[in-house]
Amino acid sequence: MPFRILFATLAAVAAFVGAAASAAGHSGTAAEPLTTSFSSAALKSRLHFLVHLPAGYATSGKRYPVVYFLHGLPAAPTSYQSVSWVAAALDRTALPAILIVPQGTRTTNGDPEYHDWGPGRNWETALAVELPRYVDAHFRTIRNRSGRAIVGVSAGGYGATILGLHHPATFAAIESWSGYFRPTDPTGRETLDVGTDGDNAYASVHMLVPGLVGQLARYPTLLAFYIGAGDPTFVADNDASMGVKWVLASFRGVGRGGGRGSA
Repeated sequence: MPFRILFATLAAVAAFVGAAASAAGHSGTAAEPLTTSFSSAALKSRLHFLVHLPAGYATSGKRYPVVYFLHGLPAAPTSYQSVSWVAAALDRTALPAILIVPQGTRTTNGDPEYHDWGPGRNWETALAVELPRYVDAHFRTIRNRSGRAIVGVSAGGYGATILGLHHPATFAAIESWSGYFRPTDPTGRETLDVGTDGDNAYASVHMLVPGLVGQLARYPTLLAFYIGAGDPTFVADNDASMGVKWVLASFRGVGRGGGRGSA
């Protein structure tokens, strides 16, 4: 049941996200979010994040699914505070879920690509291991994979996909919105060399594809991605479909013309 609720929530958020983004400058119906932090061993500093609680959370006594949302890069240390349109989209669904939006960098124009770079710079560990553990300990969550989704836009779409596939026991749903499937430089056009051949393979979603059949059999997962037909950078990455069977749906975007989506 939690997975079905989570799937419905994500589908509804995706349907509303264009309209919510267009209305980002308006107050909308989103509740006032909380901003908090915890001491991250992976980053050797505090990790800051935004929390958006569903209506009725304070009095319901219920446990809720959690949507982890990763923002685009390069970005600023406070960019995680600028995605109120996601909270507004979630509110419009009327499907109760907790939204968590963590920071993805600690420097101005930072672009760590959600990767583990070494002591004090291990973003994957901070976001895919430490953050869910902290959230589960401090909020009324559904404390298993059936109640967790990871979603992102642009570089956050790559981050959500690679973190979700690296941690299948943690996340039951993965969505990439206008994202890509390999670490890139700040232009988004060149593949980023993250170290050894093994490091580069680990950071590539394409290289993970041969093992996905077995992984998804053990951990059934919603894996969805979309790209705008006019996206200047990432259409080719998404159209490649990673060599696996997929379902393609075309739809008219809100405010930006046509789009392309898959699940």
